[in-house]
Amino acid sequence: MTNSHLQPHPPLKAVTLTHVRYRKGDQIGHLLAWISLIPVFISLGGFISHFIFRRELQGMFFALGILISEFVNQIIKKSVQQARPETCALLEMCDSHGWPSSHSQYMFFFAVYFTLLTYYRIDVLFRKQMWIVGLVVWPLAVLTMYSRVYLGYHTLAQVFAGAALGAVLGGGWFWVVNSLLRCHFPAIEESYFGRLFYVKDTSHIPNVLKFEYENARASRKHVSYKRSD
Repeated sequence: MTNSHLQPHPPLKAVTLTHVRYRKGDQIGHLLAWISLIPVFISLGGFISHFIFRRELQGMFFALGILISEFVNQIIKKSVQQARPETCALLEMCDSHGWPSSHSQYMFFFAVYFTLLTYYRIDVLFRKQMWIVGLVVWPLAVLTMYSRVYLGYHTLAQVFAGAALGAVLGGGWFWVVNSLLRCHFPAIEESYFGRLFYVKDTSHIPNVLKFEYENARASRKHVSYKRSD
């Protein structure tokens, strides 16, 4: 028998992007498992599609803030090195640290930043957008936080720490973008990067959806905007 047969195999590690487990037959757990994936849906379906189809500077800096928040989360986790709860042993997910919860931090960063954008009417798409904030965004943020405890991935302290840190970073990054960086948006629009990728800033427009609708209709009257088939 060769030495290769005697050597134990190294432990396997799963890609945890969608590696969410729940107890078989638990319908609430099944629902919460999908809810805990909302940060993935926002990142892939929201920010990436936003860049492809809209290319708004507010959206780009929003996404950049999310990345910075995640970077801060990983630094804190590696520094504190607090273990996940014992329940995560059944989920085979105890190979990473638990404080603070990155899911909770992500969702509360998103909720706070999106709320402030809506409150100050920056890049508002819908007239009643604050209803969406109150009835959709914040309930999903709370449910995501709850799902991490219910499914056994985090303790209450870990999800509340993540939520608090996300809220602080979301509010702080909103202030940085709209108090310090927003004045440079016109220069970014006129830069080589901005012209190459059609990057734009519509944060000065109160209702973006209405503005685009009216200008799309008005452009039909101008020959220069018509397609030449």
